[in-house]
Amino acid sequence: MASRSFTVSPVSGGLNRQAVISALVGGILLLPSGFAHAADAGPAIDTGDTAWMLISTALVLMMTIPGLALFYAGMVRKKNVLATLMQSFALCCIMSIVWMVAGYSLAFTTGSPWIGGLSRMFLNGLGAHIHNGSDIAFTLGADSPNATTMTIPESIFMMFQMTFAIITPALISGAYAERMKFSAMCVFSIIWSLVVYAPIAHWVWSPIGWLAGLGTADFAGGTVVHINAGIAGLVCALVLGRRKGFGQDDLSPFNLTYAIIGASLLWVGWFGFNAGSAVGANGRAGMAMATTQIAAAGAGVAWMLAEWLRTGKPTVLGVISGAVGGLVAITPAAGFVLPGSALIIGLITGVVCFWSATSLKHLLGYDDSLDAFGVHGVGGIVGALLTGVFAYGPLSATDANPTGIVGSLHQLVVQSEAVIVTILWCGAISFILLKLIDMTMGLRVTADQELEGLDMSLHGERIN
Repeated sequence: MASRSFTVSPVSGGLNRQAVISALVGGILLLPSGFAHAADAGPAIDTGDTAWMLISTALVLMMTIPGLALFYAGMVRKKNVLATLMQSFALCCIMSIVWMVAGYSLAFTTGSPWIGGLSRMFLNGLGAHIHNGSDIAFTLGADSPNATTMTIPESIFMMFQMTFAIITPALISGAYAERMKFSAMCVFSIIWSLVVYAPIAHWVWSPIGWLAGLGTADFAGGTVVHINAGIAGLVCALVLGRRKGFGQDDLSPFNLTYAIIGASLLWVGWFGFNAGSAVGANGRAGMAMATTQIAAAGAGVAWMLAEWLRTGKPTVLGVISGAVGGLVAITPAAGFVLPGSALIIGLITGVVCFWSATSLKHLLGYDDSLDAFGVHGVGGIVGALLTGVFAYGPLSATDANPTGIVGSLHQLVVQSEAVIVTILWCGAISFILLKLIDMTMGLRVTADQELEGLDMSLHGERIN
């Protein structure tokens, strides 16, 4: 694959005595297939890879609840804290069901280069290879020319990918914070997940996805997650309009303690996000973890210094925003670059995201409440493009492609194409969806509800 380069690790252990006897009996007596279980005949699971992916899945889930929930809640006004927490928590619930019902099938079955099929709706067939509590490693794209044999059960791969599908629409909520109706958010997020997120995930990460076929390098979601969420967030901010009092009233954060705790949880969870995308406990996961730490640190320092020079004071909000920007930018590059390149990516991203979240936003006048576009959109674009510059071939080399993906003008062009396609598809479909929802059920709370705060007006609760 050209995106996440799933590799097969050495298989740990062999068939147990019972499995061998069952296979012999099934073969000699020609018993019906129901007795010669698939779990005895398929590729064995690597327990080390499986353990790491279980941990990674939990880490990525932690990024949304409580990580992103606290990060965003700490940056809104007191009257909107509970509503902001509610958005992330509710989306965690809703997106889990959407992914189970249709999202996973659309993203990861083969279908066509443009979209997967519906053969795995409601996770149909997920338990077909389980017998006596044992499963087999599965093959991604088994019916395609680019089939990839995994060393983990499909249930874990599905869950790992579910956590990505959960956090992406939750990231968008930072752009429309403090003014979108909760009902509109739910409807928009469900449809957006199926018609924007799932197709782009298929294009980049499916074995037959057309962007993967072009050679797009996106290790853990620069295009699929961050550019996607950032562009959708920008469109939301433009369609909804500014918050009441924007540029006039005090819209400063209620509790930056929440925000720094949330950012810290995001940072730790990001190791599951990036190192977990190696889909195994291997050297590439180790390198992805190292580059993630270094890029985040570099971007945090760069934003802090840029702000210090400009305003005379380094702020808590600035350093945590910079670190998150670095985590965003290294996401597509984590398994493709070396530590030195990761530091350069982090330093560049810290300065660029500082500029986009301050100067660019004020220059253009849009109200991206919590800088979903300024950090995730812009950081994702910077990271995706710099992956094409700094990619180190041996990290992604395989027997089929011994040179791997190497930074070059050609790869930069490929990365640019993927960025542009993601922006155009996400931007256009997000705009259409928002307009349709606004025409039918309304997008924005009333002026009185916004003045009272979403905690009370939408949920009937408040922080005392």
